[in-house]
Amino acid sequence: MPKPPKSKAEKQFAATQKIADQALLEKETAQRERAEHMAGLKAQRLAKEANDKKIADAADALKAADKARKEAAKAKKAAAKVKSSSLAK
Repeated sequence: MPKPPKSKAEKQFAATQKIADQALLEKETAQRERAEHMAGLKAQRLAKEANDKKIADAADALKAADKARKEAAKAKKAAAKVKSSSLAK
């Protein structure tokens, strides 16, 4: 038995559905691409923040070591001064 011919309204509806499906697909693709782009930017930001923190921690460690070295030198100088003053008596 042959298929009955589609009416003009059915053809228009099918065409409209096809256009709507294509538009939805394009919208979803654009949303996915935007989400991927944002995820990449977030990953870059997090990596930069981690690197900046590592650098700041290293700088703090250097400052602490330098301060300890200066305090040790100051204590050594004070001890030498006390020793020399006790020898002078």
